[in-house]
Amino acid sequence: MQNPDTETDSAMWDYSDKVQEHFFNPRNAGAVADANATGDVGSLSCGDALRLTLKVDPETETILAAGFQTFGCGSAIASSSALTEIIKGMRLDDALQVSNQDIADYLDGLPPEKMHCSVMGREALQAAVANYRGEAWKDDHEEGALVCKCFAVDAPLIEQTVRANALRSVADVTNYTKAGGGCSACHEAIEEILAGVLAERGEMFDPNAVVGEMIKPSSGLTNLQRIKRIEALLEEIRPNLRRDRGDVELLEVDGRDIYVKMIGACADCQMAATTLGGIQQHLAEGLGEFIQVLPAEALCLRSRMES
Repeated sequence: MQNPDTETDSAMWDYSDKVQEHFFNPRNAGAVADANATGDVGSLSCGDALRLTLKVDPETETILAAGFQTFGCGSAIASSSALTEIIKGMRLDDALQVSNQDIADYLDGLPPEKMHCSVMGREALQAAVANYRGEAWKDDHEEGALVCKCFAVDAPLIEQTVRANALRSVADVTNYTKAGGGCSACHEAIEEILAGVLAERGEMFDPNAVVGEMIKPSSGLTNLQRIKRIEALLEEIRPNLRRDRGDVELLEVDGRDIYVKMIGACADCQMAATTLGGIQQHLAEGLGEFIQVLPAEALCLRSRMES
């Protein structure tokens, strides 16, 4: 039976049943034992991070096992789960042909504002294959090469994504890459990239076109009810944290973004991202909606951007 709040959230965001299934029951979650390929993309400060681990047969370059660890929204979890299911049993060269649209199609579609999660999955796969083959691959960039400094997105990634997905507006680019979703200072540069790619196809860029639309979800609970529910859910997991001499403090709730501060041993633990992911899943299941739990550092970054 589906939670009523999940139904409300699904209607607002238009999540498919398959997305929700892979979010609440992710496949291949966790690191692969004896992995010989690892791909890391994203960053905690951006609110999305993904580690993909593979076990590859050295003789045939066939992917025998795939696992993921992600810190991100429900769509990031579902996209990562779907990716691992798609590529298991594939040879590396065939797996590299998997596109972000293939990931979205496997999930019966993703909301436009969540397509960047499928792009992140594809990048993690590229990074893992490069790692296996001893090749250099990185998703961090020199500051001068960035278009969007808020989310560390450069021009080549934007150009590639615009071409691969036939994007036509700044909103589309933000939905697929997150570029332009912060301070908006890069919108002019994104428009220039769009104009250039569209010109290659003999088309004109229309700055007033709104092909994709950024949608903010709403909750069936009042703000006070929701905060009390979050506090109660955090209280349920505190005993586990305290056994390891750690704790968690709720700092702020901003829509689907829930900011927390890790305390004690949890603050300096190398598994902090995994702990946050566990907290996120517990809150998502308890609230019956898609949320993302962000560390205190992300709240500080947001405050600096807004000041």
